[in-house]
Amino acid sequence: MTPIQTLLIANRGEIAVRVIRTAREMGVHTIAVYAEQDVHTLACDLADEAYSLRGSTAADTYMNPTAVLAAAHRSGADTIHPGYGFLAEDADFAQAVEDAGLTWVGPSPQAIRSLGDKIQARQIAEENGVGTIPGISDSIEGVDQVLDFGEAHGYPIVLKKSDSGGGRGITRLDSADEVRRHFSDLPADTDFSTTFVEKLVERARHVETQCMRDRAGNFRVVTTRDCSVQRRNQKVIEEAPAPHLPAEVDRALEQWSAALFNAVDYVGVGTCEFLVDEDGAAYFLEVNPRLQVEHTVSEEVAGIDLVREQLRIANGLELTPEVAPRGHSIELRLTSENPADDLMPATGTITGISWPGGLGVRVDSFVRAGDVIGADFDSLIAKLIVTGPDRATALARARRALVEFSVDGVPTSAPLISHILNHEDFIGPDVSEDATAIPDRRGRDGAPGKRRLIPPKPRRFAVTTKWMENEGILGEVKQSLGPVQSEVTPANEVKSFVIEVAGKRMHLKLPAGIIATAQAAAQATGKAGVPDIEKPKQKLRGRRANGNGATAKAPEGADAVSPIQATVVRVAVEPGAHIAEGDLVVVLESMKMEKYIYAQADGTVTEIHVNAGQSVKTGDLLVSVKEDE
Repeated sequence: MTPIQTLLIANRGEIAVRVIRTAREMGVHTIAVYAEQDVHTLACDLADEAYSLRGSTAADTYMNPTAVLAAAHRSGADTIHPGYGFLAEDADFAQAVEDAGLTWVGPSPQAIRSLGDKIQARQIAEENGVGTIPGISDSIEGVDQVLDFGEAHGYPIVLKKSDSGGGRGITRLDSADEVRRHFSDLPADTDFSTTFVEKLVERARHVETQCMRDRAGNFRVVTTRDCSVQRRNQKVIEEAPAPHLPAEVDRALEQWSAALFNAVDYVGVGTCEFLVDEDGAAYFLEVNPRLQVEHTVSEEVAGIDLVREQLRIANGLELTPEVAPRGHSIELRLTSENPADDLMPATGTITGISWPGGLGVRVDSFVRAGDVIGADFDSLIAKLIVTGPDRATALARARRALVEFSVDGVPTSAPLISHILNHEDFIGPDVSEDATAIPDRRGRDGAPGKRRLIPPKPRRFAVTTKWMENEGILGEVKQSLGPVQSEVTPANEVKSFVIEVAGKRMHLKLPAGIIATAQAAAQATGKAGVPDIEKPKQKLRGRRANGNGATAKAPEGADAVSPIQATVVRVAVEPGAHIAEGDLVVVLESMKMEKYIYAQADGTVTEIHVNAGQSVKTGDLLVSVKEDE
């Protein structure tokens, strides 16, 4: 087959930069595509060429197959790499790429369809001897069938969408009453053809296998990974190999992964995800037919470049010879989410950034000082990957590297991650023999906190997928950070200064608006001093201002207002409808979890302001309701 000459990366941000770098090392001409707000990003600067997708929303750009294929035709690209997210798991898009005579970097459209449908994937797993969670491997028929399942297997249970993944489209039901209420809230004509039911596996680890298979049928598990540190099914920290995994479970996961890949003739790089409970029982979750965000830790441990493997396989080559894995690697996802404000996504301009360095430290990012973090795309700032000869060393190195990391202009999730790295449940038995103390936490200003002795007795690794919620980890961090400040500058911009107080060097951070206002007032009055300043009234962190510049506010009367930045899943009412307090009005999705918006009072719907698929910000008006008198 013809070798790849010109590669278009149908993505943005960190993963676009990641793919471009490897492609250029291989001598492949690279093409970036961009939404209007991404024209000045690092991916566009690094690529050999960059083409506009002529839009600003995800739907009009990175999720638009027609726009991406038009850019491929215009640029002369012969191959498309989808990255992750957006169109990476869209079988129809993969088919369209192949129909256009281009090479698709990924498994075949048929393999994506087979594994992308979660009902069909369960059936494939069962047919090939792969352990599955107790459930119904077919679409449900209605409420009675779900009630029967709950009675037979016990609660809690979960309803899942067969066309969703990554924790999306999941509804937890804890009792028969919750089942009845859930179904009563659904429209009468609801289609259940993509819905199935499973028993909820509680207190289980999320363990996955990084796999690859070439056209000759050669298969390999590169490493296992543990991704149990999650919040609302969103991964926070990942590591390879999965720590303290029983040898028999390790062997079973490798055998099951090979069976799944072989069953659908999977060609490419992908990931099999499993749950492993406290008794060591393993259950199949899903196959992700693409590169994962956390692929980096497998690369570091296995000593290979997985993007290079993807391009080699797409070129028809066989897998590179295996090298024995060594060491341990941990990835920290650093986002512009504020732990002091329930990890609400923050927007603003990055006015300064400092990356860590040193032995075993890798930073995968795309942001630079001056870049704007907006609300249109995800909040990932960087992935900090730290590797050591063993887990204890990697943990110590991760703590040190995180202290060196800092961002000015927007809050980050660093305080939360630092707290987790220092938690006994996460450390488990992996205490370094040559360490005498570890930092207790990062201070609010990002400086190192107090130090305390490492726990004298090693503990059991005790992290599960619901560990953060069950142990109140975010609440502990919020308490240490103090209350969210209520007043600040537009766009959450913060300025950082180094000052000296009584002979001691210290960091001082101030809202940039205070400085700008003081400077403007001083210039207007001709005075060098700084006058008294009234701070502009706007939220400091997390919640962005609404479209007209006013701060988000609580709903007034009976109107339905979005409490979070989210995507509208569906609107459950119609104009003119009379609703009662507690009736379902709108369903939102944020951070892979559905949020139900119920009526605040009895009234009549006068106007609907949103549609399914629309992005909304905190404080946006969803539905206007005239309250009954």
